[in-house]
Amino acid sequence: MEAGVFLSLNETTPPTLIAQAARAIEERGFHAIWVPEHVVMFDDYDSKYPYSPDGRIEGYGKGMMEPFTAMSYLAAHTSKVRLGTSICLITQRNPVYTAKQVADVDFLSGGRVNLGIGLGWLQEEFRALGVPFEKRGKRANEHIEVMKALWCEETSEYHGELFDLPPCVMYPKPVQTPHPPIFVGGEGDHSLRRVADLCQGWLGASMEPDVVAERIATLHRLLDERGRARDEVKIYTMPNLRPDADRCRRLEDAGVEQVIHMVRLREIGETEAALDKFARMVFG
Repeated sequence: MEAGVFLSLNETTPPTLIAQAARAIEERGFHAIWVPEHVVMFDDYDSKYPYSPDGRIEGYGKGMMEPFTAMSYLAAHTSKVRLGTSICLITQRNPVYTAKQVADVDFLSGGRVNLGIGLGWLQEEFRALGVPFEKRGKRANEHIEVMKALWCEETSEYHGELFDLPPCVMYPKPVQTPHPPIFVGGEGDHSLRRVADLCQGWLGASMEPDVVAERIATLHRLLDERGRARDEVKIYTMPNLRPDADRCRRLEDAGVEQVIHMVRLREIGETEAALDKFARMVFG
């Protein structure tokens, strides 16, 4: 099974430490580095974070770095490890700019980008950006189609209900063909349908192995119904728990191909020790 590392990059993570951690991750054979996205955060908010019992998001200080800027920096300090978003909030972004950033980082990194996407949960953030919170599912699907057009067509065009792209040209194209793989974050049936309809991977979070197995079975049924091969879609998960060798084995048995754990960045020695422990659990 592959192992990925989630890095929370914020005002407490200096560039030198980020570069040291990226090299340490690559040297130990981890498959991917994943970074999150929120443009702004709030001291008080009514929205409920779906991955904590109290609905509050913790561990990010006052915010986090813009993911594609961070990935460009990570790419400059590595040569092999893949670089992913977990997750990019495509519904609150302009899809043309998102497509451009993805393509440019893929070009600069030599084809190492994984695009993990999600609908977003923080309504206050949408409001601050002047973007409607409603119709996020429909908007996500259209934005995916817009980005694919920009990545794959010499002259790109898209006409939908929520977004209209006139004939235009965007270069450079991504190195990966037909485009960087798109992973859908989310655990509900609507997320699995989006994977089956449009994407190349599923990125679940905070689920025990038996629940993961049930979700994978549902995804496979949806792929079968659409005539897609099951091995066309990668299965990754973020347990959001401390690394545990038995849980990793059970997730692998359930069909997970990559398990992703957060490693804190405070001091490089501490980070390297945490990476070594995680590597032993997954790689033996």
